[in-house]
Amino acid sequence: MKSVSLQKKLVLSALFAALISVGCFIQIPLPGGIPIVLQDMMSMLSGLLLGPVFGALAVLIFLALGAIGLPVYSGKAGLHVLLNGPTSGFLWGYLLAAILGGLFLALTLPQTKERKKATQWIFITLAALLATVTAFACGVAGGMLVMGISLAKALAGYVLPFIPGNLVKLVLMVFLTKKFRPVIFNYSN
Repeated sequence: MKSVSLQKKLVLSALFAALISVGCFIQIPLPGGIPIVLQDMMSMLSGLLLGPVFGALAVLIFLALGAIGLPVYSGKAGLHVLLNGPTSGFLWGYLLAAILGGLFLALTLPQTKERKKATQWIFITLAALLATVTAFACGVAGGMLVMGISLAKALAGYVLPFIPGNLVKLVLMVFLTKKFRPVIFNYSN
């Protein structure tokens, strides 16, 4: 039985890797060169829905696909984009966000305990917020390192233009996590 459960979790990780990859093709270009995409939301959702291990695996698969040449990094590809591109901090931030968001939920809202609905909403919101802040902190740090810009310029280019869209994504993540986390947990166990 455990091998069937593991197989289901691996399949879910692969499916989420595909969703993260497809998220780059839905984009809104911005003047700064970094488009608004759904990849960040899908990466964070992988951690929130699949947990820290299998959510991180989904992001690792996505990162590997881009590193070997598939144009899944907002239409770009290659190891150089992952290591030295202006969005490399975000790409690594997706991984850390999936781990931390998933870990926070696993510790505060385990599937084996029943919690009041209001408490569930609060913990899911906090997990989604933690994941979002983590991804942006990594994006800002990566931008400062790779592009050699100041913190003020990194915040202006890497955070401010994305706040409205990410507020919408945050609300969507909370709703989708509340709705589908129990379904995925029941399916994969």
